[in-house]
Amino acid sequence: MTESTTQASRREPSGVAAMPGTVAPPVPSPAPPQLSSPTRKGTTLAAGAALVIVAVAFVVPLAWLLLASINPSATVSVTVPTSPTLQNYRTVLTPELTFTPLLNSLVISGTTALITVLVAVLAAYPLSRYKMRFNRSFLYTILFGSCLPITAVMVPVYALFVTLGLLDSVPGTILFLAATSLPMAVWMMKNFMDSVPISLEEAAWVDGASSMQALRRVVVPLMRPGLAVVFIFVFTQAWGNFFVPFVLLLDPAKQPAAVSIYTFFGTNGAIAYGQLAAFSVLYSVPVLVLYLLVQRLAGGSFALAGSVKG
Repeated sequence: MTESTTQASRREPSGVAAMPGTVAPPVPSPAPPQLSSPTRKGTTLAAGAALVIVAVAFVVPLAWLLLASINPSATVSVTVPTSPTLQNYRTVLTPELTFTPLLNSLVISGTTALITVLVAVLAAYPLSRYKMRFNRSFLYTILFGSCLPITAVMVPVYALFVTLGLLDSVPGTILFLAATSLPMAVWMMKNFMDSVPISLEEAAWVDGASSMQALRRVVVPLMRPGLAVVFIFVFTQAWGNFFVPFVLLLDPAKQPAAVSIYTFFGTNGAIAYGQLAAFSVLYSVPVLVLYLLVQRLAGGSFALAGSVKG
């Protein structure tokens, strides 16, 4: 009997209790393989080289833009001016070249962004808060609308604008730009609205608020960063849009800066590089100012999102 007991104990795996009803301790998982020092160093060098290439691809055009704007004899190459001057800025700072086109761009882009954000909030609210059978199909349908190239729809849009008498109309152009920006704006707005706790709306409903009052007083203040992101996205899309205003606006006095920038491209390949760079710097300033302003105003607006605890 002693011999059989000894053989049974030998068959038991090490570290497992022989008492019935006991639980065996977990077996530790093997440690992940560590990269050798040469492999780790090669990976670091490859990642650093990729970052350097990306940085150069962004820095070189910006360096040319800034240097050419103060260079009286700017060319297509990046060169440090021997005698920097602000003459290029003085040349382009005129109502015809800069002030009127920039004002047109602000009006068109700002109004387009406001209309798009307002309509996107109203469209995203039922998609986010109510479960309907056609929610997914509706979202995919409007997403398909954003995949259509603008060049494919401009011919029928042009014919429609001629029929409705909206050609060379700034409001008509704004409505069309807002319509083309809505699909992606609705998708983005729904994702931001999903992050707002519905418990806050339920508390407002208990207090007697309607759905629209809860949307205006509870949901919208909590998703101000999302509104800012969508606003900046739509604004920048409309700000840099060249094709739509070029086709729908015939009067040069109504065209935005994205179209008037081609004034600096002369005939027979002659390009005023210095004036073009100066105008491009001025053209990018409003977008940068808007981004900084909206980021400052919308910062920290998700602080109330943690007020509901399960």
